[in-house]
Amino acid sequence: MSTISNIENKSTIKIFISDFKQLTKVGLSLSVVFSSIAGYLLAAEIVDIFIVIQLAVGGYFMVGASNAFNQVIEKDTDSLMKRTMNRPLPTGRMSVSTALTIAFLFTVLGISILYNINAKSALFGAISIFLYTSVYTPLKAVTPLTVFVGAIPGAIPFMLGWVAATNQFGIEAGFLFLIQFFWQFPHFWAIGWLQFEEYQKAGFNMLPMNKKDKGAIKQIIFYTLIMILVSIAPVLKVTGAFYIYPATAVIIALNLMINPANSEAAAHSNTLEFETETFPIDSPEIDLRYPMKDGLGGPGGQNSNGMFLKPPSNIESKFAYNQYC
Repeated sequence: MSTISNIENKSTIKIFISDFKQLTKVGLSLSVVFSSIAGYLLAAEIVDIFIVIQLAVGGYFMVGASNAFNQVIEKDTDSLMKRTMNRPLPTGRMSVSTALTIAFLFTVLGISILYNINAKSALFGAISIFLYTSVYTPLKAVTPLTVFVGAIPGAIPFMLGWVAATNQFGIEAGFLFLIQFFWQFPHFWAIGWLQFEEYQKAGFNMLPMNKKDKGAIKQIIFYTLIMILVSIAPVLKVTGAFYIYPATAVIIALNLMINPANSEAAAHSNTLEFETETFPIDSPEIDLRYPMKDGLGGPGGQNSNGMFLKPPSNIESKFAYNQYC
């Protein structure tokens, strides 16, 4: 029995860690942290490692809080879409109270750490969480303009790095904001195009005019061109102290063009993996009490507990799925 108990505890920890990663979207959060640090390095004359660490940790908490609040609000609609129905809240693997505790804790920690850098950084961090949670998320079911609102918090991290380094919001920080702001439109709409039917199930408006047609394609191309023009503006030396060489501008433009199409699965995917455990027992009839509510009974069978048995007298519990965030 002690072996079974140890395996149960080990499985519980693994599941919680996986659910925590899904709730806060660790992969997406780390990509945001990277853009914040990039903005800082562009502005800093002397790199302060302590500030970089604070920016990374505070930025992670900021994005993690926004994602957690988002999943609490969209718990019911997430259960309607294949790509989100296996998230921790729709499946019941995590309670709403636990998710809210994580969200509020991350909010306090994130804003506090950013405030320790400077007040402006904390202010922009708070604005980002508020807009993403209280405006963007509810508007998804109301109007396609939600993408415009969502692009604002999505564009803050790049600019946040500059503000953290200089304690100023000037033309340089403004252009960093605009670069990532206009990137958001083809990015959001690429996801909206690929997941159009799924969003329709949940009643979300994620394409221009909420239609998957040539008009949407034209707007995606139009905003992509604006994004490229804004991205290469620093070459013309019209962005204050923020200047980049022509070759660098070409690389940035190409990366931004490619990224919206390729990042949909990479930047917005979470993987929950439950490693295989095989152990001898006298009876295969055992309840680990932590079923994977995938609706399929896990791989290899129709077992409603999300497990399947491997004779003789062994249990193999294995569950894996990929989902877009």
